[in-house]
Amino acid sequence: MTNVDSDTGVLAGEQRMLIDGELRYTDSGALFDVVHPASEQVAGQATDGTVTDVERATTAARRAFDTTDWSRDVDFRHHCLRQLQEALTAEQERLRRIVITEVGCPVSVTGSQIESPIAEVGHWAEHGRAFDYLVDTGVHETPLGPARRKIQYDPVGVVGAITPWNVPFYLNIAETVPALMAGNTVVLKPAQLTPWSGTELGRIVAEKTDIPAGVFNVVTSNANEVGAALSADPRVDMITFTGS
Repeated sequence: MTNVDSDTGVLAGEQRMLIDGELRYTDSGALFDVVHPASEQVAGQATDGTVTDVERATTAARRAFDTTDWSRDVDFRHHCLRQLQEALTAEQERLRRIVITEVGCPVSVTGSQIESPIAEVGHWAEHGRAFDYLVDTGVHETPLGPARRKIQYDPVGVVGAITPWNVPFYLNIAETVPALMAGNTVVLKPAQLTPWSGTELGRIVAEKTDIPAGVFNVVTSNANEVGAALSADPRVDMITFTGS
């Protein structure tokens, strides 16, 4: 799945997507090249997913939201995100090398791209557990007499996240982890220039956390049609998008 060039330190990331709890290739086995910007050489490959793949991921996310306790169990979500933070911390030097490889940035600027987003996972886990999902606003006088009003905060459902190539690991975390902690399920479509920042996150979720199948999905592709299909699917309740 990965390879290292010992002369340059270039490290290729996970090739496979995460769909419904399974790390997998697209049905055809098609891959696309990932270029190391500093050398303009091919550093490795990622799965060239299809519209069918993103439909599978959306089906899994919809099922996980509608039929599991993920949206209702705050303590379990907190547990899973703390697991994720611990696993990311354990692999942060590997992740740093992969980000350097696909972004082409110097080591000196990777703190904000690696340590900061990993810390944010913990922040959102704690914020989400402490958040008051039911707010009692008290008794208010109305023309019909006193009335007590409450505000209930609920997850929106399936969130599609389409992220860009600059600071990709940070943005993948920023656009998916708060959504997960709020009780949503997610389909992440990372930029085709930086797919490994997404696939590595998917691998760690699958291998190192108790996040249920379908709750978090990653679909990589070199085709614009995949992002378009995700944003147009009526089963997706919200799109978070950074780019132009």
